[in-house]
Amino acid sequence: MKIYTRKGDDGTTGLFYGGRVRKDSELPTAYGEVDEAQAAIGLARSAIKSGNEIDFLLIQILRDLWVLMAELATLPENREKLEEGKSLVSSEMVTNLEDAIDKFSKEFVMPEEFVVPGQNEISSRFDLARTVVRRAERAILSVEVEGSFVLPYLNRLSDLMWILARSHEEDTLIAKIDTKD
Repeated sequence: MKIYTRKGDDGTTGLFYGGRVRKDSELPTAYGEVDEAQAAIGLARSAIKSGNEIDFLLIQILRDLWVLMAELATLPENREKLEEGKSLVSSEMVTNLEDAIDKFSKEFVMPEEFVVPGQNEISSRFDLARTVVRRAERAILSVEVEGSFVLPYLNRLSDLMWILARSHEEDTLIAKIDTKD
């Protein structure tokens, strides 16, 4: 099977469950921003130890983002074909992020002032991922469907990226046990 189909050579792209739109329309823009967020989170993941709790959490988030992109890549008239947790973001997916935020927030002292990013490579990668997630969050506002959990999911995800960035700064417990060195 070849990776190229030539179908997009006219500037359009196919959507999940059918339909074609211009590549610069709102749906591909929205899921494209999420795709970039997924790559940024993967970059952050590559800087931590594999096989630990945070690694497993990030793998789940990366898989969740496939679900989120499937939802964003679906025309409104095809939404009834989506399956919760497989191609439609669920409230449970949002709750899982909230649980992770609560858990990792307890493992370090919250900063009392604005944070200057760049203390180390790992926290910087998570800060970058946070900003890319925030951009994706803004991009989906024009395509979000009422009752969707896409916006709450991305909102919590950016919060979690902030928490993980702070937790990997030099003076925290997680930073001492989770770096590759």
